[in-house]
Amino acid sequence: MRVSIVGAGIAGLSLAWALRKRGVDVSLFDTGTIPNPGSSSFDEHRITRHSYGHLPGYGALMPQAFATYDQLWADIGATHYMPTNMVFVARENTDWSASAAELDRVGVSHRIISPAEVATRLPMLHADGVSSAFEAGGAGMLFANRIVTDLARWVAEHGVSLHPQTRVEDIDAAKGSLTAGGVRHDADLVVVAAGAWVPELLPATKTRMVPSRQLLLYLEPPADLTKAWSGAPVLVDSGGGHGAYILPPRGGTRLKIGDHIFTRRGQGSDDRIATEADVAPVLESAAAIFARFDEYKILERKVCYYTVTDDEGFVVEPIGPAGWVLSACSGHGFKLGPLIASGLADAIIGKRPAETLPAWAAGRVPLVPPAPAH
Repeated sequence: MRVSIVGAGIAGLSLAWALRKRGVDVSLFDTGTIPNPGSSSFDEHRITRHSYGHLPGYGALMPQAFATYDQLWADIGATHYMPTNMVFVARENTDWSASAAELDRVGVSHRIISPAEVATRLPMLHADGVSSAFEAGGAGMLFANRIVTDLARWVAEHGVSLHPQTRVEDIDAAKGSLTAGGVRHDADLVVVAAGAWVPELLPATKTRMVPSRQLLLYLEPPADLTKAWSGAPVLVDSGGGHGAYILPPRGGTRLKIGDHIFTRRGQGSDDRIATEADVAPVLESAAAIFARFDEYKILERKVCYYTVTDDEGFVVEPIGPAGWVLSACSGHGFKLGPLIASGLADAIIGKRPAETLPAWAAGRVPLVPPAPAH
């Protein structure tokens, strides 16, 4: 079987990895280099966790996601993950019972943290206004650019045909072919895993899968807070009109803050030059969260794109008799990427019922593991 994959971010690279492990011939196309430093997947660190709050279906999948990453670490010969725990800081009344029950189901530790402990343990945060906090185990940071770099190396070494700096112009999901640079490439199946470029390649998805221009700030903290940050957990701070995620400067990375409010504007082919409109909401959140924020140095303003849907679920579904679309449709594409790609790879080779994939990937129905071979 021959499969062409459009897009070499975490989704496309993970699918290429999963398919090659299953003996499939794979060609991988991307508009940039592979990996592409301009892609959203090429980032210093990303959050991974077991708790999902309003998306409990993904919480149920996370033990499998961690196990799939363990398989990936074994193949690439490196572990690009740092466990840090995760602390959710609330500045308004919050009920943590659903998160606690979710973590109990998968056997992951958790506890409530008092505002007094937040002030002592996390002196870099504004303590005023903290109502409560919740610490979850089974969480940490994935070193994203290291992962995609090693994945690109692995797939190249294992026979994937790479087509970097090759813009795909047309998808023929009826015949499993694509046209790139005026050249037609035939295969048995084509998978579009192009992130924020999916609506441009598949116009029928535009009203459902919306590109969202997001901004990240990389920061240098004041010298006297360096030690506190060096041992900090991943943080989510919400309330008072803001909601932000914060990744500490650990393992050779920089301190990062992003706003989880999707802008739902722009498109994948837009520039990545940060404007004042991009920066303002994240600066506002950082000022509300960090004590002495005026003493932090802004190292980089980075624009990235997600593609989002109303339910924030993965879209993994056929687009024709010889085509699939694979898109994360939220910010959780990296942590679940290898697992969802492995599920699609199993469906492609007939190891899983293809009709079960859309609901499972969207976090609605658990996928029953195949029976062991005899």
